Amino acid sequence: MRTKILVVFTAAVLATFAAAAAEDESGSAPSSQAEPKDVAKEPAPPPSVTVIGARDAHGVLGRDVRSQTDEDMGRIVDVIVDRDAVVRAAVVDFGGFLGVGSRKIVVDWNALHFGQIANKSDSITLDLTKQQVAAAPEYKEDTPLIVLGASGSLQSLQFDH
Repeated sequence: MRTKILVVFTAAVLATFAAAAAEDESGSAPSSQAEPKDVAKEPAPPPSVTVIGARDAHGVLGRDVRSQTDEDMGRIVDVIVDRDAVVRAAVVDFGGFLGVGSRKIVVDWNALHFGQIANKSDSITLDLTKQQVAAAPEYKEDTPLIVLGASGSLQSLQFDH
């Protein structure tokens, strides 16, 4: 069944690229910008296509976070990346009930364990206790990030302004 899906997906991608290439060669595609007449237009190379199996990758936003002792730690509401596009931390909406009284804290990405997250109902495990997270400072947009880590070996996220 997976092979059929992969073949159908690949055929659809190739058909899309073939149609786009034929449209470019015929010149019938409308242009939104005027192009200089003395510059020859080179066709852009086709983008790469990667197929990731449904069991191999999952989104994390909105996922429940639990402690190693199965305490409710909140849910992931954002992911923090640095200027080099390296994932550094996750913003967890912690505490409260139905969004009332909750606050956001930032935890080191390496303190999260994704184990079995095949279904949306599966949670992510955090290497911190509820008391450690409760004592963490609240995350506020456009202020320096204070990232709570399990190992204490975090590096500063200093950016020039």
